[in-house]
Amino acid sequence: MSDTTPTPSGPETPERRRGVVGRLRGRGTGRTRAVLVGTGILAFGVAPLTYAANGGNLMLGERNGATSETQVIAREDAGKGGKGGYATRQSNLTTSGGGAIYGCRAAVKTSPTDEKNPCLRANNLSTGLAFEFQASKGTTGGTIVVGAGGEGTKPFTTNATGMATGLNADRVDGKDAAAIVQEAVDKAVAEATAKVAAARPRWALVNAAGEIEAQSGGFTVKSAYGPPAGAVGNVYIDAGEDLSNAGITTTIALQNQVDQNGDGILNGRAPGEDANPEFAGEITATRCAIPGVVACAPTGTNTNTHFVVSPRLSDGTVTTATDRKRFYVTVTR
Repeated sequence: MSDTTPTPSGPETPERRRGVVGRLRGRGTGRTRAVLVGTGILAFGVAPLTYAANGGNLMLGERNGATSETQVIAREDAGKGGKGGYATRQSNLTTSGGGAIYGCRAAVKTSPTDEKNPCLRANNLSTGLAFEFQASKGTTGGTIVVGAGGEGTKPFTTNATGMATGLNADRVDGKDAAAIVQEAVDKAVAEATAKVAAARPRWALVNAAGEIEAQSGGFTVKSAYGPPAGAVGNVYIDAGEDLSNAGITTTIALQNQVDQNGDGILNGRAPGEDANPEFAGEITATRCAIPGVVACAPTGTNTNTHFVVSPRLSDGTVTTATDRKRFYVTVTR
């Protein structure tokens, strides 16, 4: 049966709205009318409210307004099918999305008694779920944007302290608990190894020409027995590290194959005072760049990474090329 009732023209009025609803009442079966009215209620629930019309009829495809709460109360049991079990249903069949939008202008709640409501609230008064989100084919379920973000903002809060299955709550920067523990262990081992290595004494053996003959590593001779004039008789060595809190010791190395006085006695048992220069002598060492105490003369050596060694004869005189000996130097922490 076709509807031949003419459509009135002119501005929208309450009478026209009542006429539209009257025509809806006259069309189809009771189920058809229920579907049409239910769809109008759905549209009302989604559309932004601008004009108060409490008690009025819902206008499909237009903005509807009210100044009091609109309630949709249903008794619809859940079923096995894809539909059913919900008091209202909103869906957008276009590929651009947009099934529903709920907006509000709620200010922040300043106290437990401050009456401020969230824009969206789902409250299950029984023991089941209060909400469920599903992205059927995508790889990202959704986003939560809070202000400008950063450490001062939170995506949400909860009083629940149990594990959320699948939330990867045991991951930090993509690492699970086992990986985090292993990383901490590896770091601790590396730091301990570095400390042990730093604490291990370092040493160098310098020959009579002022050259490093052997070493544990990291030492470099910068100047040996001068010049400049102030450095004659001394050996300046770069340790390759800050020596501010290090100990420096040096000793003369024994040698019994070099006859330094031509007496043919190399075993250190020649009679008389200072008759065994191969076994005699004295030596001292210190870090450079100690304000008011030590300043090292060669260019670039007056720093915390350099030290000076000064070999002397037994009477304290400066050694020469014919009576110098090898010496060891050790740096400890």
